[in-house]
Amino acid sequence: MEVILKQDITKIGLKDDIVEVKNGYGRNFLIPKGFAILATKMAKKVHAENLKQRAHKEEKIKKNAYELADKLKNQIIKIGAKTSTTGKIFGSVNTIQIADILSQQGFELDRKRIYIKEKEIKEVGNYTVLIKLHREVEVELAFEVFSE
Repeated sequence: MEVILKQDITKIGLKDDIVEVKNGYGRNFLIPKGFAILATKMAKKVHAENLKQRAHKEEKIKKNAYELADKLKNQIIKIGAKTSTTGKIFGSVNTIQIADILSQQGFELDRKRIYIKEKEIKEVGNYTVLIKLHREVEVELAFEVFSE
């Protein structure tokens, strides 16, 4: 079943994407919750017209995302964490902490757009994080976890 997404859905697609999903997932979850609409011929025509009208605004947003990506590439992020004598962190480093440090540096980013490449960060060291600023603009950012 094809649906048109009304908002970003993790692991499915971004807003305004036409995606193929299983019938039950589309009819029982996405459509009733208002996350998507059925992709009929008429809905696809209306969707195409709306995308055409939004193209100009989208270019401006993409330009701003590229500028932000250039600024973020030069940032150095250091996260202090309480550790044991062996270098293991009590707890783990997550996207909330990275978003907080970036906001202190003047970058307001939604933590849901930050993806840590490693499954869990539980040791002191250097890591990378992927930040999706736009559907076409991603930036990898290196950060260091040190012992406080």
